[in-house]
Amino acid sequence: MAEKKNVMTPEFRVSFPYLFRTQPPMPGSTSGPKYGVVMLFKKGENLDALKKDAARAVRDKWGDNPPKNLRSPFRDQGDREGEGYVPGAIFITATSKTKPGVVDRNVQDIIDESEVYAGCYGMATVRAFAYESPLNKGVAFGLVNFQKTRDGEPLSGRTKPQDDFKPVEDAGDTTDDVFG
Repeated sequence: MAEKKNVMTPEFRVSFPYLFRTQPPMPGSTSGPKYGVVMLFKKGENLDALKKDAARAVRDKWGDNPPKNLRSPFRDQGDREGEGYVPGAIFITATSKTKPGVVDRNVQDIIDESEVYAGCYGMATVRAFAYESPLNKGVAFGLVNFQKTRDGEPLSGRTKPQDDFKPVEDAGDTTDDVFG
């Protein structure tokens, strides 16, 4: 059995971050609430270390005879609709039942949850594991830790307040005496 160790991802764009609080379980799920992040990798990104870890997880569970039609953790972003998803590029979802460590580019703990948002960039340490459920068999990634590497354009579609407003000049006390 190969040694299980953390694998560092390449930098990715963050989508659906649940790093400070658990996400609600999917309908019909029996696994309970989890922390997680969807990692959007740029087209052509080298994911060999992640693929090697996924292959190790398959060998550890099933040896040389893995079941047919295993569900892959490497999915085409074109299979999902949403801002920031690029057809032909890969996305991976990593989850954990325990809260991951979350740090900034200087490896300082991030306390303010608003610092990590859909659209920022980061890296993660993950571990592949093979699973069998009543619905399917496959490989998934467990999320260990997350590092925010830089800001990015938010994927929420929400505008920045700085783009919506201009400074308001002090016009003195303009309170109307409507309610006397």
